[in-house]
Amino acid sequence: MDFAKLHGLGNDFLIVGAGDAGGPAGSLGSLARQICDRHRGVGADGIIFYQPTVGDRDADISALIFNADGSRAEMSGNGVRCLAAFLLRSGQRKARELRIRTVSGIKTYVLQKQEGRVYTFESSMGRPVTDPVHIPALLSGPGPVLSHPLQVGSEELRVSLCSMGNPHCSIFSPDVNEFPVETLGPLIEHHKSFPNRTNVEFIQVMGQHRIRVRFWERGVGRTLASGTGSSAAVVAAILNNLAQSPVIIETELGTMSVRWRLGEELFLTGPAEFICSGVYVGDGENRAL
Repeated sequence: MDFAKLHGLGNDFLIVGAGDAGGPAGSLGSLARQICDRHRGVGADGIIFYQPTVGDRDADISALIFNADGSRAEMSGNGVRCLAAFLLRSGQRKARELRIRTVSGIKTYVLQKQEGRVYTFESSMGRPVTDPVHIPALLSGPGPVLSHPLQVGSEELRVSLCSMGNPHCSIFSPDVNEFPVETLGPLIEHHKSFPNRTNVEFIQVMGQHRIRVRFWERGVGRTLASGTGSSAAVVAAILNNLAQSPVIIETELGTMSVRWRLGEELFLTGPAEFICSGVYVGDGENRAL
């Protein structure tokens, strides 16, 4: 099975043509767990299976996104950006604008610049959803849920929630580098308030137009960056009157930027870098792939 590997600021993904992978979504989840394993597979935070759309006037490519644990993801800002970069690099698409259909809707990626193996896109991320019913979150009120008390173990945290096509829980901290991300991340991901689990962002406000974020991703764990997580962090910062658009997001390996006005679509700009391509020969049921 042919694959390509790319990353967005260290958030790495495998890109595979759906025709090469074969099998229904259930077997794709099993394949995702195997190939994303960092010791016995290729290793990645997630994998995206793609195919050209047929008879779809609104989108050029259709994508299915799986986390490293084999669970389906509705959307991945960095992952779909890696797919867009791969499509241009491989020559499968020529236009600077790509329309990619995901479970959470069609996302448009517009190439801003290319420098060697690095492709920078501005992408449409849709309108943030703040109604807890549609995030989903089992918290009272019509939303938005801002600085809401949430009991996590022995601690009460103040959380702000939204959906960027997938659920997000944002927490502010005076110093994210000292925050126990690995301890609290999994507890929040699996908290009873989130029936579909949740992604978590830990945010430090650096200024009116700059934040620093650390990420715990549903189905993956600690990651170096997240596209939807960066978007959700900006939404939380703006709605809590802690930042104003545009906002620079500092991750551990670089920056992304978000521009967003209340009630409108959010736009995320960030890089995707090609790492390598190869052939995966799995064991057991995947030997024939």
